Amino acid sequence: MSDLKAITKALIEFRDQREWQQFHNPKDLSIALGIEAAELQECFLWKASEEASSARVKEELADVLAYALLLAAHYDFDPIAIITEKMIKNGQKYPIDKSKGNALKYTDF
Repeated sequence: MSDLKAITKALIEFRDQREWQQFHNPKDLSIALGIEAAELQECFLWKASEEASSARVKEELADVLAYALLLAAHYDFDPIAIITEKMIKNGQKYPIDKSKGNALKYTDF
């Protein structure tokens, strides 16, 4: 069993032991993911990146990843597969010769 599958299984067991599945529909998982992502951003607000508390970044990033894995599990998505698929698409949209060293959106090449 992959590490992602094992941690997803542990998250689901944790959730189910507390009877929280009723709150973990796709809409609410998506909202929770957005809120946790905002809390992660808050770690960096009004400071240089290196001034952010790494302990707090770790806590908030764990929440983001947990909700993302639970949302993927709801749809029976394989996180590795969907990330790989997205990287292939991004590779097509952002070829090295056009995107290397710049932050332009692919529509602006």
